[in-house]
Amino acid sequence: MSKPVKLFSKNWDKLRKKLDQDHPKSVTMVRWKMKEVLGFTVREHLGYRPRTAQELDDYDHSDNIWHETEKDRKFYRENINEYVICLDFYDEPKRTMFLLKYSEYLQSDRN
Repeated sequence: MSKPVKLFSKNWDKLRKKLDQDHPKSVTMVRWKMKEVLGFTVREHLGYRPRTAQELDDYDHSDNIWHETEKDRKFYRENINEYVICLDFYDEPKRTMFLLKYSEYLQSDRN
């Protein structure tokens, strides 16, 4: 299994519309068919990632949330909750073709 492609919601919506145009609707609706035809399955992931320097600065200016412990305060200051869509590829040649064909939909626009 190769490295997953990570997308934000807005990008996934655009990409899914394009996939629906290029393939029968059943390809994006049925998990095993998506894996068979496109070479990947979709996984929704909600987790924490480190904040960028700009996000840390913005957080420091608006930090008015009460935390039970200093450890909690430090964790939420340094990390941010993020929702991403992960495309888990099972076939490297299909991943390469997918990246070539749909690269314009994979640009990193948040939300």
